[in-house]
Parts: sequence; C-alpha cells; structure tokens
Amino acid sequence: MKRLLWLVFIAVFIALALRTFVFEGIYIASDSMLPTLQINDHFFVDKITYNFRQPQKGEIIVFKSPVTDEKDLVKRIIAGGGETVTIENKNVFINGKKLDEPYTRHTRPDEILKGDKITDLKIPENCFFILGDNRDESNDSRDWLDPKTNEHIYFIHKDFIKGRIIKF
Repeated sequence: MKRLLWLVFIAVFIALALRTFVFEGIYIASDSMLPTLQINDHFFVDKITYNFRQPQKGEIIVFKSPVTDEKDLVKRIIAGGGETVTIENKNVFINGKKLDEPYTRHTRPDEILKGDKITDLKIPENCFFILGDNRDESNDSRDWLDPKTNEHIYFIHKDFIKGRIIKF
C-alpha cells in the first residue's frame, strides 16, 4: 500500500509539472477565432517553445487577459516589437504594407466598428499586437481598456503569453 501511494504521488507530481511547464489542454469557449478555431474545440498549449525563441507573427497564442485576471484568451499575433500597425476600414497594414489575412472573417463587413480605424501604432519591444480571426466579434488589441484608468491597451507584453496553440 505504501508503494502504491508513493507511485500515485510521483504520477501526480509529474502530471502537474508537465501541465505547468510543458503543455496544457484547453478548449475554445468563444467565437472570436472563427473560422480557424471552432467553439468547444480542444487543443494543447505548448508552453516550452517561447523559452527558446520569440513568439512569431501569425501564431495563435494563449495569454493572460490584460483587462481581467480571471481568464486566458486565445488570439493571433499580428505584429511584434518595432513594427507599426495601421488599420483602415478593417484592412490591417504592417509598416505600410497590407497584410494578407485569408483566415479572417467579418460578420459585419459594411459596418465600421470601434477599432476598424487605427493610425500608426508603433509596437514596443517585447510586445505584440493581437487580433481574433473573427474580427467583428473579437475583443482584442483594438478595443481593450484598462479597467482602472480607462486607457487603451493596444499591446500584450511577452510576459503575458502562456504559450502557443498546437493544432493536430
């Protein structure tokens, strides 16, 4: 019996260590990443890769919400430190060049929403501009407000990123 308890303890310790530092299972709870990720889809979060390299444009990441401590969010990295982002009538430009985004969806293409016009945001180093693929239904870098100061939060610092989505 003592040996069985010891083996259970070791298994639990290994499972918790893997979940904390290597990978974690998640499910998609909202429609902000449609059509790329469906509601209730299950994925793994790779938590180790960013210890060896910077997150890259186009990757879908999991990160701590900048407006509430209660949840993690899943969005796509659009641009990184040193780049300039402009959004004109739902079109995203990085350093003046229109971004090709075949993964995006606009549910209200003829309606100009908050965040559909942003002028020349210079992204600080180690920060990222993040958007959901379902642009008109996503709460992201275009419209986050600090709940204490009501100031716009345009960028996510690398320290907020938990990992990247692994699709199988």
